[in-house]
Amino acid sequence: MSATADPSKQLWFGHPRGLATLFFTEMWERFSYYGMRALLVLFMTDQIANKGLGWDTVKATAIYGLYTFAVYAVALPGGWMADRIFGKRKAVFIGGVFIALGQFTLVAPGETAFFAGLALIVAGTALLKPNISAIVGDLYKGADGARRDAGFSIYYMGINIGAFLAPLVCSYLGERINWHYGFLAAGIGMVLGLVQYVYGLKYFGEAGHLSADSNTPERIRAAWKSLAVGIGLVVAIAAGLLFLRSTGTLNITLVTFAQSTGVILVVIAVLYFASVIIFGCQNADERKRVGVIACLFLGAAMFWSGFEQAGSSMSLFAENLTNRVIFGWEVPTGWFQSINALFIILLAPVVGMIWVKLGSRNPSIPVKFGMGLIMLGIGFLVLAWGSPAPGVSVKVSPNWLVATYFLHTIAELCLSPVGLSSITKLAPERLVSQMMGTWFLGAALGNLIAGLVAGFIESLPVAQIFNTVAMIVGATGFLFLLCSPLIKKLTHGIE
Repeated sequence: MSATADPSKQLWFGHPRGLATLFFTEMWERFSYYGMRALLVLFMTDQIANKGLGWDTVKATAIYGLYTFAVYAVALPGGWMADRIFGKRKAVFIGGVFIALGQFTLVAPGETAFFAGLALIVAGTALLKPNISAIVGDLYKGADGARRDAGFSIYYMGINIGAFLAPLVCSYLGERINWHYGFLAAGIGMVLGLVQYVYGLKYFGEAGHLSADSNTPERIRAAWKSLAVGIGLVVAIAAGLLFLRSTGTLNITLVTFAQSTGVILVVIAVLYFASVIIFGCQNADERKRVGVIACLFLGAAMFWSGFEQAGSSMSLFAENLTNRVIFGWEVPTGWFQSINALFIILLAPVVGMIWVKLGSRNPSIPVKFGMGLIMLGIGFLVLAWGSPAPGVSVKVSPNWLVATYFLHTIAELCLSPVGLSSITKLAPERLVSQMMGTWFLGAALGNLIAGLVAGFIESLPVAQIFNTVAMIVGATGFLFLLCSPLIKKLTHGIE
């Protein structure tokens, strides 16, 4: 690390020193999220006598899908609030506080505390998740694309260190001792992240501040009014739906609500991108680049609809169909969710160096997306191949899950960090947090689909489920490869 008078000019392994602060903040936030995620479906489906909630798989996976959908869907309004009211720095801190409060609320027993805790985590993630990634982009203003991609790959490795440690700690505490101890550990992790974030703010320089054109009393007041109207509208709609359901006028289940939410989200995304392209862009180049972001939104949704089976159908596969006994000791189910993160830690630096070494021969954004989606599909074909036949009670080797996670890791490294970096390059500067929100909106849609798909695991052969997922995501990958010349042309050399 270099020693200069200005902390913001210091370097960390050749990158801005602020990257280290964001690396560890996101590491602990992901520890918090993945620690809780590893427990969620298992906690909901465990017996009440074991301090679980005692719900069936269909209900539990629908709630899981809605929760993970909400965690990412709120990134769009969270990015908007950062762009218009708080600035990215304050948004990250406020979000972290809400997440910690939510995890600590989950420690309390009962369904009321459970849903209240999830709501607090959703609210906190809205402010933290899109904006911390956007600050990483701010640190690399003026840097070439390859160096920015390398920086995001390092940042992504921090995410996965947290994701690796979380299931090992939280799953052991939750599955072996008490579910609520696992949630407590997740909350402590978020507090540790906040402490080091506040300490490291001095290394950010100008990164993460509210932009000059938004930082006026008039614009901030107008934004607060718009936010109040939006919140009021959401509350009114929710109250109306609850009233109609209580009177029997509206007969809706969790599954049908989740399905309707997915359709509504697609409509909202189409309207949002159309409005930004028509009214929010200042020239033709900006319109074309936002159009590319819309394509990446589609790719992200399809990718995460498969990848996020890890916390639902693949977790149930590990729990019910996998032989987890090693040397006479049964491995906690949640530990399998650390495998992907371990592979990321090992391979992320390698992939980052490959992108830099390739230089001008670096594959384009859509080619990387296509590669990632196809590799994801191959992973599901492997898991379908290894799935036990219907009616067979013998549990399968854990190597099938390990092989699938390895292929999914390669897929993730081709698509996810590249997608994060691409948004910060393609989006107009004044809209970067909102555009980052659309990336997470795609992840939200994918998570919702993943939860709904997992609900079929008790009624359909698992091989059929995984084969269907493989075909859909693989076909999307080939579509990206076929359209890559056109998509690359629309970026206008931004790569």
